[in-house]
Amino acid sequence: MAIPATPNTLLELKHIQQNYTSGTRTFTAVQDVNLKLHEGEFVALLGPSGCGKSTLLRILTGLQTPSEGQIIYRGQRLKGVNPYATIVFQTFALFPWLTVLENVELALKARGVAASLRIPRALDLLDRVGLDGFENAYPRELSGGMRQKVGFARAMAVEPELLCLDEPFSALDVLSAESLRNELMELWTSGKIPTKAILMVSHNIEEAVLMADRIVVMDKEPGRIVAEIKVELPHPRQRHSDAFRAVVDNVYALLAGQTEPEAAELGSEPGQPGRTRALPHVHISDLAGLLEYVSEKPDDQDDIYRLTEELKIDSDRVLSLTETAELLGFATVAKGDIRLTPLGETFAEASILARKEIFAARIRRLPLVRWLMGMLQRADKHTLKWDVVKLALELEFPPEEAEKQLDTLINWGRYAEILAYDDSSEEITLETLTEKAV
Repeated sequence: MAIPATPNTLLELKHIQQNYTSGTRTFTAVQDVNLKLHEGEFVALLGPSGCGKSTLLRILTGLQTPSEGQIIYRGQRLKGVNPYATIVFQTFALFPWLTVLENVELALKARGVAASLRIPRALDLLDRVGLDGFENAYPRELSGGMRQKVGFARAMAVEPELLCLDEPFSALDVLSAESLRNELMELWTSGKIPTKAILMVSHNIEEAVLMADRIVVMDKEPGRIVAEIKVELPHPRQRHSDAFRAVVDNVYALLAGQTEPEAAELGSEPGQPGRTRALPHVHISDLAGLLEYVSEKPDDQDDIYRLTEELKIDSDRVLSLTETAELLGFATVAKGDIRLTPLGETFAEASILARKEIFAARIRRLPLVRWLMGMLQRADKHTLKWDVVKLALELEFPPEEAEKQLDTLINWGRYAEILAYDDSSEEITLETLTEKAV
């Protein structure tokens, strides 16, 4: 039975939820997501790593069944793989033993296109993406950008109404990515591809503002939509225009949020009421570099979005670093700006040994660190096996994230000289029981 659709509504997600079970624990990866996609739209799903962007993409293309909710396509409830959608992944996923032409033909063959029609259609698509002359080349002969162009041609060969892009430029070098973005936008804005709408997953804020008509902002723990922003700028967009920068700044402000009271920032220990906050996966040397850089700015503050340009690092990494600075009390964040606290200024200016002492004192406040140190204090010889701690963390996090959290705990603890780790025996040891004060 058809479900009445809003005019030109191509796709609708209704109350989508995705849960995963690990042992006796259920984790929510995506929570109550509602989203509409209309014909003629280029929409970007933007958010930090682990917020469920790629999961949503797999769900709406029918590659994954959600735990709850409905996918409506042109007024019909979708069951199974969506025949009107296709995905371009960040990895090129080409068959190395097939030529460029054969890789594109394969998609047409899978859809049952007659052999007499496959070659001319594949050649036409390769011409459109600028690969005319490379039909008989093998993937190993192509650059990364050219291999991804083959991926685009193969995806468009079946003339999808909905083209889904899963961070398609992230595996490319900067120049190749920029070139391919511009070429895709030329094809899209000129109507040279039959696609009715594009949905792109990205963690690159500038990329989203450069390409999308609408940006859907997601947050994690659990993954959910927190805001939608219309980008009403004409194409081609100018990165250095005031209007472009204003939109970018607005998106950074939404993603970075603002510093909350300490209890909310820190969360609770595993096994205790409340949410156990995951630690950002950053290296201390990178954090120190960020704090040093901001400390040299007027009033010890800077626009977060400017840091990506000035430090030449991507937005996801900048946001992880600012989150860590907040968590440790080295900085506050508000309205897209980061400002160092007096403690952050002290850390930026301190000697190597003084930094270690400051860092050790700050991470002892973190619930996950307190929890691990408490376990080690109670353990025989103050030592625990890596897999024992990981298993305990899996009561709070999915297995993959539990492993990342333990790696971060060990790296931070080693830097602070409060933990030791023996890789050969896979043992974590409490290095000292002597509390250090700042």
